[in-house]
Amino acid sequence: MPIEPPASVWDFPPVGVAGAGDVVAAGADLEPGTVLAAYKRGLFPMPDSHGPLLWWSPVDRGVIEVDGYKPSRSLRRAREKFEIRVNTAFDQVIRACADPTRPGSWIDADIIAAYTRLHQMGWVHSVEAWDGDELAGGLYGVAVGGLFAGESMFHHKTDGSKAAVAGLIELLDDKYASERVLDIQWVTSHLATLGAIALPREQYIYRLERALACPLPAAFS
Repeated sequence: MPIEPPASVWDFPPVGVAGAGDVVAAGADLEPGTVLAAYKRGLFPMPDSHGPLLWWSPVDRGVIEVDGYKPSRSLRRAREKFEIRVNTAFDQVIRACADPTRPGSWIDADIIAAYTRLHQMGWVHSVEAWDGDELAGGLYGVAVGGLFAGESMFHHKTDGSKAAVAGLIELLDDKYASERVLDIQWVTSHLATLGAIALPREQYIYRLERALACPLPAAFS
């Protein structure tokens, strides 16, 4: 079971204060208690290279519905190519996601340190696609009750990240699937091909509150 950290000294405002924007707050810290409190309120951190740490709650929140998920033929084919493992190469996964040569790279040393610490405490997990003894792709995210908040993914081989997403959905698809929330932050064109949809912020928060009451999936317990 995850180790409960000391409570945060910070108190986040309700996400509604952001109005039509996606940023709710700025500042605070990346201590485990702070980061977990944020996710439970519907927030996630993302650094701003020109200012303080920002806490986001998108107006249109990207999710993938686990219950009744029907993968496309191409996703099924991608999944079949690889073996899915959990938490066997977390350091490799987060550092591949943080590769500064990737377009839009935002994962800095502070984020790596914070999420590695949460991984060591049992709150953050990697889902990996392996081709034999080669890491083909993967993702990492935060698991709190029935919430899995995906942070970033990568691939070293074609379809590696797609297979990791498919594997994650399989891990979440249990008797609580209808209550679980697979959060992907924003819907991108790539994630849309995997079945991602956007929920209005208010609906996401409602779903989040229900999800937090669920137990962790067996793979992350």
